[in-house]
Parts: sequence; C-alpha cells; structure tokens
Amino acid sequence: MGKLIMVRHGESEGNAIRRFTTSGEAKITDLGRRQALEAAVRIKLKFKPILVIASTFARARETGLIIASELGIPIEYEEQFREMSLGDLAGKPYDSIANDPNYDPKRSWVWRAPNGESHEDVLKRVAPVLDAVAKKYLDDEIVVVSHGGVMRAVWSHVTGSWENAHVPPNCGIVVIEHHGGRYSKPEVIFGETPASETGG
Repeated sequence: MGKLIMVRHGESEGNAIRRFTTSGEAKITDLGRRQALEAAVRIKLKFKPILVIASTFARARETGLIIASELGIPIEYEEQFREMSLGDLAGKPYDSIANDPNYDPKRSWVWRAPNGESHEDVLKRVAPVLDAVAKKYLDDEIVVVSHGGVMRAVWSHVTGSWENAHVPPNCGIVVIEHHGGRYSKPEVIFGETPASETGG
C-alpha cells in the first residue's frame, strides 16, 4: 500500500495580505518557512517518504525544498500541480469572488473567474498526474506539495464528490492511501478546520 502525503504550501505573500497572487513567482513569508519546517517535522514523526513532488509555483517549490531538505530526500517538480488560475481576479482581494454574480456558493466548484479556471478544470488536469504518481509508487510514501485549489480537487477525485471537500490551511496535511489503483478516504493529519477560501 502506498501513501500520498498531500501538503499545502506555507503562507505566501498573497495569503498574508489576503489577495490572489498575480504571479507563480510569489514567495512564502517567514511564517510560511516556519510552517514548512513544522510540516516536515510532523511528516518525519509519522512517515518515511522517499520523494517530494512539488508544484512549479515558487510558494510550493520553496515549501517543498524545506521539507525535502529536512527529510533528506530528493525533490521533483510537476507543472500540472500548479494552483487554479483566477484569471482577471489576480491581485484582487479574496472576497471579490462573492461579488461575481455567477458565483454560487452551493456549487462553487463549477465557478470560473473571467479568463481563469474552475475547480473542475483543475481536477481534469490534476487527476491523471496524481493517478500516474500513485501507479508509479505503488508501495511508497510520496510527499506532494501543492495548493488549496489543487487539494480540493484531489479530495473530490479520490472521494467522487465535491461536497465537503477539504481545503487545508497553509501547510495542512492530508494523507491518501492507495492500493491496486484504488484510493482510501483522505485522512486529515494536520489542519482540521477547512480554510474559508483556497487563496492559492
């Protein structure tokens, strides 16, 4: 049985001011670096991963590097694990979503920012890559460092439902066991309270 140890990146510059980032190169803050180190310690106490796979966005790369360094394991990068594009809302406050007349909080996963992606779009690009990682590392523990929107999509993919899909806080950890191409229900290891927004 393998395990996917899903970690949301540490606090980013955008998270700190509650605005959607305008670039994939937005970095993590000092708090974000501390969160990444704490996540690494939590992982070390419970698991024995052999590899970190991180999104190519800077905030996930930095978080992944801290975790990989602390655990003494290699890191790779996967472009498809990047955060959902917010299109024209880049740089805008988080609460600007609620001002979009097309946003339905009861079906938030279908909402798409102008010139951006929906959570369903994210699921379509993330699911095949996640499945490939699980297939390649059948009996290994792998850390995947990504984003709130990606982790929400992954939760939906492995459970078959968007309802109550968990969005962890910065450096929240969700573990998904897999065996023979089948996923177990995700287990929240750290970050029980869902975030109020994905926010990158």
